[in-house]
Formats: sequence, structure tokens, C-alpha cells
Amino acid sequence: MSSHIIVLPGGGYHRHAPHEAEPVAEWLEGLGHAASVFRYPVLTRHPGVIDAVTEEIRRVRATGVDRVGLLGFSAGGHAAGHAALASSERVDAAILCYPVVSMQLATHQGSRENLIGLDATDELRADTSLDRLVTPAAPPMFVWHTAEDAAVPVEHSYLLGQALAANGVPHALHVFPRGRHGVGLAQDAGAAAAWPALAAMWLDELGWSS
Repeated sequence: MSSHIIVLPGGGYHRHAPHEAEPVAEWLEGLGHAASVFRYPVLTRHPGVIDAVTEEIRRVRATGVDRVGLLGFSAGGHAAGHAALASSERVDAAILCYPVVSMQLATHQGSRENLIGLDATDELRADTSLDRLVTPAAPPMFVWHTAEDAAVPVEHSYLLGQALAANGVPHALHVFPRGRHGVGLAQDAGAAAAWPALAAMWLDELGWSS
């Protein structure tokens, strides 16, 4: 069964972080997974991003791929999670790395401002908060964060983990004690450096290595 993982780099919805792009796709390819980087629109209001990611999922599926996964960092993690939970195109797995989850929390303000505006209604903030979108039909998710992340507090991943658990969605949630925001593949970042190996094992358990 063929599979493909789309990588969505972070950058606060105003840029794309280079170290969370091609190096990550190359790591996935080294594991034997087909992968590509998608630079979704930035400085673009909702629903521009999810519409673009949906179209990219559709494009990848049109090549004959059986399973499509998303892997995103920070704001890219929000884009990946949002598409996994609300896109009209099915996703088979999602890996979210220190993701922006809630648009109802005070942080990450930059992502919220660029995606929906600081004056967004309570309804729009809820509709773009991943923890509010989880249903039992959500795909398996691998989520990781660091406890000392000052830019996107670990509370984001805890909210998502609670929602996944409440809905019986297969998932893994890893929180590492040290590490700043934006460590990417986390080489030389202490315990957080274990996340790529943990994610690889998780994909194997899903049968993505077959």
C-alpha cells in the first residue's frame, strides 16, 4: 500500500521556517516514506490555508497514493491538524510538532492575528481551535511538545490530547522537559531529540512501513 507524507513548516502563518521543511522531508524519505514539502499560503485569512492544504491532499491522492499523512510544526502543525480534522479530503495520519492548537487561548497571538485576526469572533476562534474539532472519526495523531516552550505553551498540546482521548482517537502525546520553541528535528536538543525515532516507530505501528 503506497503512502505519502506532506510536510507543513511552521512560521506563525507569516513565513515558512526552512529547517522545518526539506530537512524533514529528507528524514522521512530516509525512513522509506515518500514525502514532500507544501508551502501553504501565509498572511492569508481563513479559510485560505485549509483550502490550499485540502487541494494539496487532493493533488497527492490523484497520483494514486493510498494513504496520505500530514506532518506540521507550530503554525504548520495547526494547518496540518486543521486539515486532518476539518478538510473534505480524508487524511490517514497526522504528526503535530509543538502545534498551535487553540485560537481561544491568548497565545500564539501571531498565528491567530495572521490567520483570523485579533478581532475574530468567539465563534470563529472556536471553529479554528483543533481541540474543538476532534470527533471519533479523526485520524490517528502523534503530538509532541516541550514543557518550557515559551512561544506556544504546552497547554496547546494538552488540550488536543484531552480531546483525542475523550473521543477515543488513537494517539501518542509526548512532552519533553527541555527545549525552546522551533527545534525542528531537535538534534542536540536533549530528550526532545528522541521524537523522530518515536514518530518513526509510531508510523511503523500504523503499518506505514509495509
